[in-house]
Amino acid sequence: MLLEPWLFNLIRRTKRQSIVLFGDTGAGKSSLINLMAGKKVARTSPDMQRCTMHWQEYDISFGDTSYKVYDTIGLEAPQLGIKEYLEFVENAYQLVKQLDKQGGIDLLLFCVRAGRVTATLQNNYRLFHEFLCEKKIPIVLAITNLERENRMEDWWERNKGTFDKYQIKVAGHACITTADRLDGRHKDLYEESRVTIRDLIDKFTANEQKQTWSGGDNLFVSLTRKLKELLKGSSHVRRKDLVPHLTKGCGISREVAKQLANMIKHDVEAT
Repeated sequence: MLLEPWLFNLIRRTKRQSIVLFGDTGAGKSSLINLMAGKKVARTSPDMQRCTMHWQEYDISFGDTSYKVYDTIGLEAPQLGIKEYLEFVENAYQLVKQLDKQGGIDLLLFCVRAGRVTATLQNNYRLFHEFLCEKKIPIVLAITNLERENRMEDWWERNKGTFDKYQIKVAGHACITTADRLDGRHKDLYEESRVTIRDLIDKFTANEQKQTWSGGDNLFVSLTRKLKELLKGSSHVRRKDLVPHLTKGCGISREVAKQLANMIKHDVEAT
């Protein structure tokens, strides 16, 4: 049953919207959070070390809506080892599973630093949008580091075809800068970027929330297929390395985990 617009807007104002933020390390996710919040809520030190594969949560508000932003650890294939990669997948899976129990995810926000589109970028997109959320959650793109452009939107017009080539399809995008220590024209671009990213988020969380998947055996069929594709290039994959991660991280039986590990190992070695 469709809600009356006034009732839906009332519910939206009282319910905190859930946004999962993801992207490569160095894309500027923390700076993006601060831009959206209008103040410093996330640390942006480039010297911060990876101490956990878990996510960070931030409460921000703008307009008449409150948001909970979940900042995930960046995927850095192919440098990421098999153990770290599986920890990354498990924690991303646990986050989506947790949010599903709490009412679902309202938006996937993919943060990309302007530059060359890479296979790692595509893997990030596929992991969250295709595998974890099965294309059920709207996804938007925030392209950062564009303060040197005469017109920031020009970058998208030049590079949109490359995203199409990599089959990275998004519902909307924002060409922005997250550099907040500049002055003059760049300071104006920063404030313009705040309006742009807030408008994008508001637009794609204003519709009725789309629930994410609720789990099931089909997840593991997909897991096998995706790991086969995403782990190409890993030459030291052993079944005993995979089984503990599958049982611990995904809550499946050891026997099923062994079968999946065999399939993953076979698929990776065959490519």
